[in-house]
Amino acid sequence: MSSIRFSKYHGTGNDFVIVDNRNRVFDSDNNDLVMHICHRRFGVGADGFMLLESSDKGAFAMRYYNSDGRESTMCGNGGRCLVAFARQLGLVKDGELVEFEAIDGLHHAVCMGDIISLKMVDVKGIEELDGGFYLDTGSPHFVRYVDDLQGTDVYKEGSKLRYSNMFGDGGANINFVRYNKAGHISLRTYERGVEDETWSCGTGTVASVLTSYYRFGGPLIWDADVKGGKLKVSFTPAGRGSFTDIRLDGPAKFVFEGTLDNFLKQQDGI
Repeated sequence: MSSIRFSKYHGTGNDFVIVDNRNRVFDSDNNDLVMHICHRRFGVGADGFMLLESSDKGAFAMRYYNSDGRESTMCGNGGRCLVAFARQLGLVKDGELVEFEAIDGLHHAVCMGDIISLKMVDVKGIEELDGGFYLDTGSPHFVRYVDDLQGTDVYKEGSKLRYSNMFGDGGANINFVRYNKAGHISLRTYERGVEDETWSCGTGTVASVLTSYYRFGGPLIWDADVKGGKLKVSFTPAGRGSFTDIRLDGPAKFVFEGTLDNFLKQQDGI
């Protein structure tokens, strides 16, 4: 049985286990194993799991799984951490533009020390829905504005909305946002697939910034305070509720590395 190494990274507290799977050493269909690895009591512990794989469209491909073990839609902080991991592997150099493939298409990124700048997919519309706003930033998000962000019960209110029939069977990620001033928001996010509040959500931060611009106007570069730190979002408006040239900037930090040998032995019943 071959040894499989992993690295753990986090982007403003949104943490991920990452495996270099260019040689197909990891069984990408083993959802139970992914869930076990992400478990915070019996595994490595993470909000998500990623495989860096080969691609004929970019420098590499990103496969993202939520901590429930299921492959999921785009993760902004995950994408930034994967680029940092690719730099660790020698696939990316600081200051150079890299293009990689993800479930929602091709993304461009640039490493600038600890800061990774990631180009996100274009947003084609914002829907006003049940006192909030719904949009897709690579993953589906619902944004609701609150006055008392710290007093909001994100787990209770988020889970209630996440399973609402407004969003169909797939549900949505739920963001609670406090508008501080033009160009500055604070937010907390309940993530589907994690089924809890995470310390940061990249696609949720993008959704919250774009919704804030849609609602209040303001500059084309915004700062966002999340539980795990600070992120920056820039964009170009392309009509009411539509945006292009969206970039998510923030830190992506290495935490530790190890092997998954014990998990594989448990799977094999050794």
